This record gives sequence, structure tokens and C-alpha cells, in this order.
Amino acid sequence: MKVLRIVAEGLTTSFRYPHFMQGVQPSYPMPPPATIYGHICSALGEWADPAGLQFGYCFTHQNLQPLRDKEHTIVLSPATGKLPGTQIPKVLEGNVNPFERELLFFPRLTLYINRPEWLSAFRSPRYAVILGRSQDLFAYVDVRVVELAEADHAYFEHTLLPYRMALQVMRGVTLLMPRFLDYERRRTPQFSRYVALTERVRLPNEQGFQFADAPAPRFWVDPTTPDDHGAQRGLAFLNFDGEGDE
Repeated sequence: MKVLRIVAEGLTTSFRYPHFMQGVQPSYPMPPPATIYGHICSALGEWADPAGLQFGYCFTHQNLQPLRDKEHTIVLSPATGKLPGTQIPKVLEGNVNPFERELLFFPRLTLYINRPEWLSAFRSPRYAVILGRSQDLFAYVDVRVVELAEADHAYFEHTLLPYRMALQVMRGVTLLMPRFLDYERRRTPQFSRYVALTERVRLPNEQGFQFADAPAPRFWVDPTTPDDHGAQRGLAFLNFDGEGDE
């Protein structure tokens, strides 16, 4: 299976929980699928058809715990009266709302996409390379096509797994994350559950659950990654329609 592998690095990033508006904006430990979709479209310079598009990734950062920075937003509202010393009516007034944002430092993303034909687009991206906020600039340090191999054993680490793998890995944290933003319906978000895995887990896992009549699992692995007792980095591919992930 040939895939496009992109390695991107940056100084800071933050993936805001969508239901926090004021006071504090905590960060997801890794990018939601909706963020990955926007990142792909930015490199292509156009909206990509999400049908059949699959991705997997490994994401790391260097701080043990998210650090907080002070930021502020200005909330605008209709104004009354005139500008001082003039007869010009006021249009808007603004209130400054300070808050704390969690930041992840020195992030590194290794992204795998089942579109090897997009190699030239990622080697010459249409728009500035960012991940998360518009000020979180990234740089592509390696873009190439790699051929994945099938294996009986694999390790998974620093990645986002479909929720259906929760009983297999018996590790990680379950998160409800935005899977896709429907721009034809005023950016209506669609959510799915995932397992965020920040430690290394080998599969098959002796502590995990496996049904007796289920076939032995097979995994896609990147053969260029380090070997760990006969296993290499496994990839769990996700999609943007959520089919099969839950």
C-alpha cells in the first residue's frame, strides 16, 4: 500500500476544545480530524473530496504538560452616541476579555495520507503551512511516498485511534473530537469518539480483548520506522465520514 508521508515541525500549536469560550481554552493533546482536513486542503489550495480520503498520524510535542499563555479577545457590540469631538456616530464598541490558552511546544507531525499522487502539492503547498491557529506556522521537513507493509505485530504510539480499538489497546484517553466541518451548512461540526494514545502499545495486546472467532488481526506498518522486538510503527487509518471508526 503506497501512501504519502509528510513530516512537519513547528514551534507552538494549540487545538482548542470547541465548547470552551471564556476564561480558559484547553488544548487537545493532538490534532482533531477536522484540523487535519483543513491542513490538507490548505496544501492543495482547494477543498478536497472527503469521500475515500484516509489518514493516520504520529504527533509529539516536548512539554510534559500543556503550558498556558495569556491572550484576549475583543467582543464587539452595537454602539450608541458619537465619536468624541465629532458628529460621527459610533458603530461598534468592544470589550476586552482576557483568557488563558494551553500551548504545546515544538510539535512534530508525521502524517500519512492514502493519496500518493498529492506529492507535488505538499512539496509546494498553495498556502502557508499551519497546524491549528493561523499564527502557528509549520514547515515541511520531509515529504515522500512510502510503501506500507502488512504485519502480524505492530506498536502504536502518539496517535489517534478509532474508538472501536479501545478494547484492543486498553490504554489512552477517549475524546470527543470534531471530525469534519460542513462548510455547505455554515461550518456545522460533526463529532466522533476517538482514543488518544500517548504511550507505546504493542498489538496484539495480551491485556486487550479479542473475540475467539475473530480472525487474527493484521496491521499496516511503516517499514522505515525503528524496530521494537520485531514490531514497527502501526497505522490506524481514519476517515472524515466516521464510517467504521465507532
